[in-house]
Amino acid sequence: MLLALCALSLFSLYMMALFRGRFWDPLLDAPEEPPAAWPDVDIIVPARNEADVLPDALPSLLNQDYRGRFRVLLIDDHSTDGTAQTAQRLAKEAGHEDRLKVITAPDLPQGWTGKVAAMQAGVAASTTPFILFTDADIAHAPFSLSRLVARSQARNYDLTSLMVKLRCSTFAEKLLIPAFVFFFALLYPFRLANTPSSPVAAAAGGVMLARREALDKSGGLASIKNALIDDCSLARSIKQSGGKICLTLTKDVLSLRAYKSFREIHDMIARSAYIQLKKSPLLLALSTLSMSIVFLVPVWAVLTLDSTLVFLGGSAWLVMGALYAPTVLFYGLPALWAATLPLAALFYMVAKINSARRTWAGQGGAWKGRTQCQ
Repeated sequence: MLLALCALSLFSLYMMALFRGRFWDPLLDAPEEPPAAWPDVDIIVPARNEADVLPDALPSLLNQDYRGRFRVLLIDDHSTDGTAQTAQRLAKEAGHEDRLKVITAPDLPQGWTGKVAAMQAGVAASTTPFILFTDADIAHAPFSLSRLVARSQARNYDLTSLMVKLRCSTFAEKLLIPAFVFFFALLYPFRLANTPSSPVAAAAGGVMLARREALDKSGGLASIKNALIDDCSLARSIKQSGGKICLTLTKDVLSLRAYKSFREIHDMIARSAYIQLKKSPLLLALSTLSMSIVFLVPVWAVLTLDSTLVFLGGSAWLVMGALYAPTVLFYGLPALWAATLPLAALFYMVAKINSARRTWAGQGGAWKGRTQCQ
């Protein structure tokens, strides 16, 4: 039985490598020729208790070198830590008070998740042809907005999204953050998401530049009002309405969110993993079984010390590491670190099961004191 499972693991890895849209090869953003005219852009920043990260994030938006008109609409989502006051102080210190508008989010409407409702408050206050949705814990390079708009205009994209470079400093982050990006790309291969004929649709919520016309055509944010995974839901909505989407990795836009412990990363995953499985016990079981076969069986086989099993398991582990290595290198870790993928996979499986358990207990989607079950 173990021999058959090990062979299945090796076969599955080869199939993923060959027929899963080169998910293992990071697709990086690249500059485009500047457009003839720079359209107006509103930057919408939903913020709930983000006063600690705003000093590094907000100035990076206010100081963009964008040659068109832009402003930052910060949506204060019922913060209790002085988020609004901190934002206003930072804008004054940067000499860009005219570029910031702080909007107090209305009471959470029935049937809406908190972040999407905050984003909608920003959309309602915006009149520009392009809207950049970005999180309050993201630090942008000075050319970030210019590059996004140039790419959208040059390629006629309706949703242009960047998966920002996540923090990777603590041991927990080094073990699990590159794996998070790897598994995301496996689930939503970027090249397939960017192909109009493919049903795959994905975006990364940290940075999403939307063309207002396409957003309205897709039904607006009301069409995803109860989505916990708002980024991929928005990408799916726009793509299904005929829009063109683009998702790439970037080294120039950084997440400031620190995950100092395994518990923090576990909670980040458990918040929405079961939602991603459509709250289906069957999909949970199949996902757990498939991940066990692909990522854990090779280790088990090697540990038996049986020559045949060691050969098959070692081969599968080697292929697995080769697929993971580009992501590991992207995060500045040595290539040999790719051998830790089975351990990361086990962690993600446990977090996924706990996500289901929390959802069944009515605690799904907990974030900053707000529980949002779909």
